[in-house]
Amino acid sequence: MNTKIYPDSGVELKGFIAKHYDAAMNAGTLGMYRGFIKRAVYDMGIRPDDHILDLGCGTGRNAKLMAGYLNRKGRITGLDISEHMERQFQQHFKVDKRVEFINRRIDRPFNLQKIYDKVFISFVIHGFPHDVRYTVLQNAYDHLKQAGSFFILDYAEFDMDTMPALPRSVFKKIECRYAFDFIKHDWKTILKANGFENVREYFYFRRYVRLLHAEKKR
Repeated sequence: MNTKIYPDSGVELKGFIAKHYDAAMNAGTLGMYRGFIKRAVYDMGIRPDDHILDLGCGTGRNAKLMAGYLNRKGRITGLDISEHMERQFQQHFKVDKRVEFINRRIDRPFNLQKIYDKVFISFVIHGFPHDVRYTVLQNAYDHLKQAGSFFILDYAEFDMDTMPALPRSVFKKIECRYAFDFIKHDWKTILKANGFENVREYFYFRRYVRLLHAEKKR
């Protein structure tokens, strides 16, 4: 794709950044990205036979960590639209039949004809306009079994003006205007208003990053 679907978004990656996304994330978080991703995946409480849907799966780095908790019956389906990400994802799992990649937009309604134990999205939903985020939530809801778990790993709610100078300057430099909007919303309340309950949260990276865990209502 030559043009961005959302011109002001920072999650539609191309060129050099798309090819070297994991390294860029490590640099942009001052080396902390690798650590809190591992902690977040651990905090998901993945069971060996879970079936997991990874929305905006990127390079497969997160899926690789999740796959480490699965047995031979566990499955991961990754969705993304970037050709660069697809190539890297497929490279990670070229001999692992438990994991599949589907080229699919997550910001439009879709039906995979499957339901999952867990749906995961990492640092993607903040890059959409707010009205589009509700479509992503609906897609997650529609693909979860009853009482299934939805995980959002992304920025927490915070006041950017109170951030220390260095992280504030990094955030302003690397993030799009949609991210500035994302951190102002009460996502626990939004999830509860959209069919989820038992919302829990885990914080990382000086509480600027959070894993939200919500269950589909029974």
